[in-house]
Amino acid sequence: MADRPSIETIIAGEIGARAEQVAAAVALLDGGATVPFVARYRKEATGGLDDIQLRALETRLGYLRDLELRRATVLKSIAEQGKLTPALSAAIGAATTRPVLEDLYLPFRPKRRSRADAARERGLGPLAETILSDRRTDPTALAAKFVGPEVTDVKAALEGARDIVAETMAETPALVGAIRRHLVDKARLRARVVKGKEEAGAKFSDYFDHEEKWATAPSHRVLAMLRATKEGVISLDIEVDADDASPVKPVEAMIARQFNIATSGGSAADAWLLGVARWAWRQKIHGHLSTELMGTIKDGADAEAIRVFARNLKDLMLAAPAGAKVTMGLDPGIRTGVKVAVIDATGQLVDSATVYPFQPRNDVRGASAALAALIAKHGVELVAIGNGTASRETEKLAGEVIAALPGQKPTAVVVSEAGASVYSASEIASREMPDVDVSIRGAASIARRLQDPLAEIVKVDPKAIGVGQYQHDVDQGALSRALETVVEDAVNAVGVDVNTASSALLSHVSGIGPGLAEAIVAQRDKEGPFKTRRKLLTVPRLGPKAFEQCAGFLRIRDGAEPLDASAVHPEAYPLAKRIVAAAGKDLRALMGDSATLRSLDPQKFVSEGFGLPTVRDILAELEKPGRDPRPAFRTATFAEGVNEMSDLKPGMSLEGTVTNVAAFGAFVDIGVHQDGLVHVSQLSDRFVKDPSEVVKTGQVVRVRVLEVDPKRKRISLSMKTAIDPSDAPPSRESRPGPGKMPTPRPEPASQGAFGSALADALKRR
Repeated sequence: MADRPSIETIIAGEIGARAEQVAAAVALLDGGATVPFVARYRKEATGGLDDIQLRALETRLGYLRDLELRRATVLKSIAEQGKLTPALSAAIGAATTRPVLEDLYLPFRPKRRSRADAARERGLGPLAETILSDRRTDPTALAAKFVGPEVTDVKAALEGARDIVAETMAETPALVGAIRRHLVDKARLRARVVKGKEEAGAKFSDYFDHEEKWATAPSHRVLAMLRATKEGVISLDIEVDADDASPVKPVEAMIARQFNIATSGGSAADAWLLGVARWAWRQKIHGHLSTELMGTIKDGADAEAIRVFARNLKDLMLAAPAGAKVTMGLDPGIRTGVKVAVIDATGQLVDSATVYPFQPRNDVRGASAALAALIAKHGVELVAIGNGTASRETEKLAGEVIAALPGQKPTAVVVSEAGASVYSASEIASREMPDVDVSIRGAASIARRLQDPLAEIVKVDPKAIGVGQYQHDVDQGALSRALETVVEDAVNAVGVDVNTASSALLSHVSGIGPGLAEAIVAQRDKEGPFKTRRKLLTVPRLGPKAFEQCAGFLRIRDGAEPLDASAVHPEAYPLAKRIVAAAGKDLRALMGDSATLRSLDPQKFVSEGFGLPTVRDILAELEKPGRDPRPAFRTATFAEGVNEMSDLKPGMSLEGTVTNVAAFGAFVDIGVHQDGLVHVSQLSDRFVKDPSEVVKTGQVVRVRVLEVDPKRKRISLSMKTAIDPSDAPPSRESRPGPGKMPTPRPEPASQGAFGSALADALKRR
């Protein structure tokens, strides 16, 4: 065990770092530091590990520490049994994965009394051992000697010996490991419909008779098959060497080699042992390893689905904010009316109404007058329209109202409303708007999403946002942890104005949880805005450690200390002021003065306390103080006269907004109530392996219509710059994306255009 590499060395090799960098990061994380804090303010200590490396380090550290705890448990258990040999101890110490460790422990694991145990108790152990060790023996003749009070006949004796030998085969670590590797390389997933379920499970018909290689099955198909299995529509098995016509299958031959069993021309003992090998494979090893491989592929599918969800959530949260402008939110509805909420530049609700321009009232004139009056009364600069039912009709109405207004006109933007209904009925919404109808809260949330997507989306459970695949089928704990990581990284990357942020937003700042966030807001409400970052130390329970973690990510605009509005950490203020003094300018005058700042030599400011990375970060921050990493605000312009699928024609060039990115392509809202799908093969003129390399959720893109199928509600789009004769929707056989996936059950956030587009697109293939 002394030769086993340390956890730091293992992780360093995996994330492309040095062991000492990993050790420093581990020490900081163990000391209570957060990943955003370490990535931003401890670059000297970690050698510049970025947030991606640190997240990987954090995850892997947990796995390896759990492995060490399990290793200690295994060693203790075997030692207490008096069976721990130096060789076994060394093998356990060298195990680098949980499966390998469990293989070694399997023969010693406390378990229920087995058939092999019963056979040994009847005195059949020597029979099994003799047949294994002496191939000259005739098993039948030898078994006759063991017939007695405990063993009724030769057949019973041989069955008992078989149980013992089979258990030995199934618990030989080297053999199990070799077979596992063979299965990983050769195994195939085999799905078959359960008799009588054809009609009830029609949506899973693509899997009624399906097989593919285990190692390359994409996550979306794996999750689809697992869902069909859970619903009792199909049976899903792992097969290996099913098409091999050899008298002795490869796995059987592997067992034979392990125990020196002749597979042809051998003795009677060899023939008997070969039969036991086949029985052990079918009855013991196959079932155990199939369960393990099914768990492995489920874990892999979960991880990929979670990765896609997390990536899309990150893009959505870091979408461009429209800024602090008076905004009107419209939550479209037909029978129940369009809910209207006007919020001021700080996001506070100042007015509301409900208008009924559609069936059954058809009060277009009254609705138009009401909207125009609210726009004029409050000086509305932006109109945010939810993208659910009646979105395009509402957008058309708003456009006509805006066009008729005199002077400066507000800009209308269609906004994703995924999760808005969840927020409107939440405890947070009740606290923020206690005496406001739930439907109006939804309209206000839509408006705020346009002002600042990040600040509003943090109020919703990330799982309710609905920008993933099969989100209810994956490991919910792993999904929650991954999404919380995304939220934390996004919030801290942007920074938070401590004097305007909600407690929901503050709770995701490094070092601040829900309790401290509530305390900060309570003190702000009681005593007024914080004038300096240092004032945060007067908040109850916000001590020096929490202040260290959070201060650099909190902003105080127009406060007593100009640096409080920047990402410069208070601990580095002396260094920043040295830089200001060297520049010979007032701090406020120096901020944003690129020419002066770039003329300074960073090396001159390096000291024992602050290295070159921190100096460069401060210079960059002074050049663009409080810079927002999010892109500039831009909206898609939907084509005039294109409101329904029937208005679409192949060849049309349209602008749209990416609503979701999946492994098989991207969904784009082009303003016709139904998101179109840009298949991965149509995303670019070059080969694209991962759609996220090309597009992000919320991105405005130019697309060309390839095919429209109103009956099945399918729109195929392309982002290629040139028209290619081969441009056509992928065939049933070639669609890797949503192919072989059934229509997913409705997800809470899968509403409106995106939800229906995803459901229909997943029917393909």
